[in-house]
Amino acid sequence: MARRLNPFGSAWPGRVRGGRFVALVIAVSMAHGCVTREVADRLEGFAAAARMPKRIEVAYVRTLEPEAPPVAAPVVPPAPPKRRVARARPAKAASAAEPALQSPTPPPSIAETRSEPLEALPGAEAAASVPEVRPETRTATASAAAPSEPSSAAQRVVDAASGPPMATEAGVAASGEPFDWPASTRVSYDLTGNYRGEVNGTAQVEWIRVGTHYQVNLDLVVGPSFAPIITRRMSSEGELTAEGLAPNRYDEDTQVVFRERRRISVFFQPEGVVLANGQRRERWPGVQDTASQFIQLTYLFTTRPELLRVGGTVEVPLALARSIDRWTYDVLDEVAVTTPFGSLPAFHLKPRRATPKNGELSAEIWFSPQLRYLPVRIRIEQDAQTYLDLVIARKPELASR
Repeated sequence: MARRLNPFGSAWPGRVRGGRFVALVIAVSMAHGCVTREVADRLEGFAAAARMPKRIEVAYVRTLEPEAPPVAAPVVPPAPPKRRVARARPAKAASAAEPALQSPTPPPSIAETRSEPLEALPGAEAAASVPEVRPETRTATASAAAPSEPSSAAQRVVDAASGPPMATEAGVAASGEPFDWPASTRVSYDLTGNYRGEVNGTAQVEWIRVGTHYQVNLDLVVGPSFAPIITRRMSSEGELTAEGLAPNRYDEDTQVVFRERRRISVFFQPEGVVLANGQRRERWPGVQDTASQFIQLTYLFTTRPELLRVGGTVEVPLALARSIDRWTYDVLDEVAVTTPFGSLPAFHLKPRRATPKNGELSAEIWFSPQLRYLPVRIRIEQDAQTYLDLVIARKPELASR
């Protein structure tokens, strides 16, 4: 009778146990999926880091000592234009009473030769005959004009005293010699700043040259080296040209504690730039990336030291992760930067944006002419409460090539 009233009978407890088993399997599968996803994310992070361009290894064998920068020649104002003098009409044939003018005369002196262009200029209209000028008068006149046209020997003395000429075009150093890219160089910095509280760390900028190929690495470590809060590597690779650096690609790898690893890449093609978000933009002449801009500015100041004048500006086209814009750096002042090996005079440059964007990083830079215009201080700022301040920690290291 009981079996008839309960059609499921004793089978119902078995079904309950089966449902619990299925629920357990689902829970285990979900947990396994979460673990698998976490592992996959970590593996993807490691793979992304592995896709960073391989760092070119070099051996640093000596240090760069501070030295006085090349002295540029003073800017000489252009000479006033010469006054045009009308061409003299041909003189009439000499009379018999003037035999001395018909007799052969010795070659004119240097002073007479220099004064000749003032007497007859091509294209001048004919005018009244010019009165006779005696040789002694000509010599005195030429001597008075000599300071504006020094002889070659005197010019060499003036040039030697005033120092090497100032560069007027790309590819020529301040010494007047063709610019030669320096050997591989590493600059190390002590790092202080604020990121949700006071932070410390280290940083370095590494410039590596192999033939006409270059690599720039900017490494930041915020926090202790054994347990960093933030690590970031920025890498730029490209070629050397007469106009400076020509990047081929820019890569950035950032790891923040308790956050996913972040990787971005920007590719520079002959006719365009592919940004990190996949958008394509026109490639502007001289465009740089976040890492190469520091070395490009060093190149500009080496070849054109006149750019480093308080109150002046320097413009750099810059390709960031999601945009390309022209960054204008104002030369604010010349200050002394205190370093472990002494005080160094440096020019302070600060970027000025017409339309600054929230959260966008900017970098104030101090360049020292005594260290080949290398940056001796860099302040990277997101806002007043989030910034990193890098100050050179020791003398720059140089490789043999």
